[in-house]
Amino acid sequence: TNVTAVLEFRLLGFRSNPHCQILLFTVFLVIYLLTILGNVIIISVVTLEPRLHLPMYKFLQNLSFLEVCYTTTIVPKMLANLLAKRKSISFSGSMVQLYYFISLGATECYLLAVMAYDRFLAVCAPLRYGVAMTPAACTRLAVGSWLTGVFTGFLPCLMVSRLHFCSYNLIDHFFCDFSPLLKLSCSDTTVTEAVIFVLSLLVLSGCFLWTLVSYLLIILSILKIPSASGKRVTFSTCSSHLMVVSIYYGTMISMYVRPSYSLSPELSKAVPVLYTVVTPLLNPVIYGLRNKAFKEALGKIV
Repeated sequence: TNVTAVLEFRLLGFRSNPHCQILLFTVFLVIYLLTILGNVIIISVVTLEPRLHLPMYKFLQNLSFLEVCYTTTIVPKMLANLLAKRKSISFSGSMVQLYYFISLGATECYLLAVMAYDRFLAVCAPLRYGVAMTPAACTRLAVGSWLTGVFTGFLPCLMVSRLHFCSYNLIDHFFCDFSPLLKLSCSDTTVTEAVIFVLSLLVLSGCFLWTLVSYLLIILSILKIPSASGKRVTFSTCSSHLMVVSIYYGTMISMYVRPSYSLSPELSKAVPVLYTVVTPLLNPVIYGLRNKAFKEALGKIV
């Protein structure tokens, strides 16, 4: 077979008239700037306010930093391509983007699972919480989440980079995701698809089940609290994290843990917009507006 080395991919992105392209650019740019601002505020407030030097807020600080990195992996290139006539990305650039996308996405799964474990200890074993969730243990869990996420991205990216890509190099997407790259390859992608599916299943479903079991035990503990006000106060400490988990896993599982048949091209672009552009903005909004201690600390610093 004639195999031509592909040096770059053409990203078709959001195909619409120039006026819509400018509108999308403006909307996504505003969301991106607000995302960076919101997450930087969370990182700064947790750093400056001694009362927030607790495991829950340390994990939130890690999550905010991750969201800045995660959205920066995708959005700046997407914004540039919305205005560019030649919407392209080099082969090496696409592999780098894919690696960071996978690694940071996996790290977010691990961090959300660790945060669920933190809330489980705080609600279900409050007397053991201070012993189990020491600053050293908190640091180990955070660093472990980052390191595990970094290694999670190696195998799938290595397998995709070793595929052959023929002269056709048009990707019907706004970034280099698994599905469009596998469709573009002229190699046999059966093994690669199977590895990616199993890895996605293990990471997403494993972390989701851990989080789900943690919250089932939390709910059972809350139901045992006699007073309604006590139940409300206890649940309020977990509600923000539960909302973020529901949004994140709902979009990710619907996109990656599914059979090999494809979603429609429009839906394949709309769903990633939720977890690459919208969700990173929602996290600081949810945690900032729903957390009384954080709002008080922010007001004090301002």
